[in-house]
Amino acid sequence: MRPGETLGDAYQRATKYGRAGGPGVQPVVLSRPGRRLELPPPVLRDGLGLWQAIHARRSLRDFDPASPLTQAEIAQLLWATQGLTGDPSDTRFRAAPSAGALHPLDTYLILNRVEGLPAGIAQYDVPSGGLDLLAEGDYSHEIATAALEQEMAADCGVVFVWVGVAGRSKPKYRDRAHRYLYLDAGHIGGQLHLAAVALGLGCCAIGAFLDDEVNALVGVDGERETAVYLSVVGHLAAG
Repeated sequence: MRPGETLGDAYQRATKYGRAGGPGVQPVVLSRPGRRLELPPPVLRDGLGLWQAIHARRSLRDFDPASPLTQAEIAQLLWATQGLTGDPSDTRFRAAPSAGALHPLDTYLILNRVEGLPAGIAQYDVPSGGLDLLAEGDYSHEIATAALEQEMAADCGVVFVWVGVAGRSKPKYRDRAHRYLYLDAGHIGGQLHLAAVALGLGCCAIGAFLDDEVNALVGVDGERETAVYLSVVGHLAAG
């Protein structure tokens, strides 16, 4: 273990996937704070019923690159994962549960194709329900490369990247914070999947990715903040 490193930190570092040779994905120059992208408010009525959504849930990977997501769909998906469900001034109460209501996960999006939004890298701002655009440009190839060449990450409309910040939970839970962080990621990922089904979209979770390359894309250091889970969402290809 490194000096000052806890058992949980060592586990996180030791279980990373790395690339054997090759340039890989280069760090992206991000703008912080980014330009705020406003999104429509979520719709909290109608839609596919919960039991139907659970029954219909599948991991779907064949997306139509010519069919972008809408801003309304993005807003709905984000709200279903970490959107506020209580008083807007209290960010503890969100759509997905979190140990101690500490919410040690941040949501980043690789925007491949969304109507009315620039392609780029953005971070979800929970209080406002909007997005902070950190970098503009087409990063579909880079995220697919970092996701072990899984082309669905380039073909989909958006890639969700959940970044864990264990330091938010460590004061209360110490090394067990790492375990709770992954549980929280599972809660969020499951709710995204059901929300995608309810919207008639395809969704597939990704656990296999090159940690350092995904971290470089979203501008985190891989230690205090590190990518722990990905998911792709988009309109399905015909047939």
